[in-house]
Amino acid sequence: METLNISTITPVYAGSQYLEELMDSIVKQREKWKNDAYHLSLKEAIFVVDDAIDDSIIILQKLALKYEWVRVINLSRNFGQHPATIAGILYSSGDWIVTLDEDLQHPPQYIDDLLFKVAETDCDIVYAKPTTSVHRSVFRNYSSKLYKYFLSKISGEKIGFFNSYRLIRGSIARATASVCSHETYFDVALLWFTQRVEQIDMPIKDDRNINGTASTYTFSKLISHAGRMIVSTRAKILRVGMILGILTVTFAMGYTIFVVINKIIAPEVISIEGWASLIVCVLFFGGVITLLVSIILEYIAVILLHIQGKPTFFVVDRSNDSVLKNIFLDK
Repeated sequence: METLNISTITPVYAGSQYLEELMDSIVKQREKWKNDAYHLSLKEAIFVVDDAIDDSIIILQKLALKYEWVRVINLSRNFGQHPATIAGILYSSGDWIVTLDEDLQHPPQYIDDLLFKVAETDCDIVYAKPTTSVHRSVFRNYSSKLYKYFLSKISGEKIGFFNSYRLIRGSIARATASVCSHETYFDVALLWFTQRVEQIDMPIKDDRNINGTASTYTFSKLISHAGRMIVSTRAKILRVGMILGILTVTFAMGYTIFVVINKIIAPEVISIEGWASLIVCVLFFGGVITLLVSIILEYIAVILLHIQGKPTFFVVDRSNDSVLKNIFLDK
């Protein structure tokens, strides 16, 4: 039976106190697959140092010397978690890619659960769905959920699934990473390549934040994060605006006919001269402006997605998924 290779990607910014413990968990998972003859192999653990503010790089260099399958990538400056993840994916070669946070928020022992979901559903991406509050801040937890829910509704995409603990088919992950620009939201771009997305419940939480350590995501970074998400999404609300403009113009024309007929048949119905004409003009030209603005925004959205690299099509090979079915379903 063919062996599937797994790559893990971990962006590193301030994880010196967690990296050794995280590495121990990754090693245990690798040995489990090896000893149980799972036909799964952890081919590489890639750590992307995003201009770390602590001595993470020293720890990672020692780990790289100890384990030949550990790869350390240094970014020239701090670019952020998503760009660091994208960089790691471009350096990967696994059949499947797992993205892990540096702070033990994403236990490697749950990778089997993610793979089981693929075997069960033939999907291309599996997101972890936290079963408890992830962050200490109630505002951050609920505002994030509300924003994703709102954006899911206006875009028609599965944005509510997004989480940084994810399993992605390697070919799709690398293709997505290769087209991402500065303002592209990686998870939105993944949906350009596949709609086979699933999620599973997991007891994950941000212990670093809950225990009082300040999050590396400041309020301004979170706003920027949200902005990239909506910029990468072709919102259905643009088409709603176009439909609203058409309906407004149609209503204005119908109201004009009604006013003219009333003026001829029963002029006394219109008590204030000029009021009906004013309403007609406001409705008509307001509708026209709304329609034109919606068309312009639609064109801008199309141009923006073209610039960001949204593909016309993508070919994917799912033939080796039978390996996962044999491992997890045919026991």
